[in-house]
Amino acid sequence: MASSHDADTEGVTRRKSLAALAGAGALALAGCTQSTGDGGSGDGSDGDSLSGAINIAGSSTVFPLMSAVLEDFAEQHPGVDPNISSTGSGGGFSNYFCVGETDFNNASRGIQEEEEQLCADNDVEYVELIAATDALTIVVNPEADWIDSLTVEELATIWESDAVETWDEVRDEFPNEEINRFGAADTSGTYDYFIEAILGERGHTSDYQATENDNNIAQGVMGSEYAIGYFGFSYYFLNPDELKAPGIDDGNGPVEPSLETAASGEYTPLSRPLFTYPSIESLGEEHIAEFARYFVEQTTNEALVAEDVGYVPATEETQEEQMQILEDAIERAQG
Repeated sequence: MASSHDADTEGVTRRKSLAALAGAGALALAGCTQSTGDGGSGDGSDGDSLSGAINIAGSSTVFPLMSAVLEDFAEQHPGVDPNISSTGSGGGFSNYFCVGETDFNNASRGIQEEEEQLCADNDVEYVELIAATDALTIVVNPEADWIDSLTVEELATIWESDAVETWDEVRDEFPNEEINRFGAADTSGTYDYFIEAILGERGHTSDYQATENDNNIAQGVMGSEYAIGYFGFSYYFLNPDELKAPGIDDGNGPVEPSLETAASGEYTPLSRPLFTYPSIESLGEEHIAEFARYFVEQTTNEALVAEDVGYVPATEETQEEQMQILEDAIERAQG
C-alpha cells in the first residue's frame, strides 16, 4: 500500500488503470496493483489457501467496478486465476452464465424472463446482488458549445426508431448538422434500460454505431462535434476533460449526472441500480464464495466505488442485506 502522502497520486494511477481496463473489454488479470480497501476475507493472511479460476462476464457498465475488486482480491490471493470479459448484460446471460460457462454475470438491469428460463433449463441457480448505483450518462463532444441540456422528449426524438436526422430537428436553435450516434449494442443492459427509461414503445433507432465497448462510444463522440452517445457514468467520470455531459430535464429543469444527483434520486429517469449474479453452484467453491463476500464488502468502499470508478456506493444497510442474501446462498451451496 502507498503511504498517506501518496494517496492522491495513487488514486489518479488507479483511475488511469481502470480507464485502460475499460478500453480492453476482456482480460485475465495479472500483475495486480495495490489494494484499495480492507475486508474480512482480504487481509492477505490466508492468500495462499485459496486457489482456482473465477470466470466473470456481462455488463460493460459493471466491468470497471468488478475488475477493480477482482484485481485487489487476486493480489491478496495469488492462487486465484481471475478472468473477466465485457460482453453486455444480455450477452453474458445468454452466451455464458445461463449455460454454465461463468461463475458470475454482471448486469446493468435485472435479469429478464427469457434469461431466467434459460438458466432454469440449464439448472443454473443464482442470487441477485446489488453492486452500486449508476447515472446513465448522455455525452456530447466538448466542442459542442451550443448544447447544455436536453429534455427527455428531445432525447427520445434523437434515439427513437423513427429518429430525427439533424440537430435542428431536435431544437430550432441547434445547428443544421447530421447527428452522429454512438450507443450500446442490443445485447447490453444499458440498451435495455435506455429503452425502458426514455423510449418505451417508440423503439430504438438502428441508425447508430453500436458497440459493447463503452470506450469506443467515448472515442466516437470525441471525434465529432455533432456526435452524441450514452453509457454508464463511470466512463464519463474517467474522461471528464474529453467529454461533455448535458443536463437532462425530466420536467423540473436540467440536472447533470453526478454521484450526488444519482444518490439523491434527482437525476431522473436515468439513475439505476447495477447488479452481479453469482451462480449458487459456483459458491460451493471456497475461493468463489470468499470473492463474493469480498465484493459485497467493497460495495460501501467510497474510495474505490466513487472516487476510483465513479458510481454511488451502497449504504451500510444495503450491504448488510446483500451479505445476508449471499451468506444464505453460500450455506445452501456448501451445506
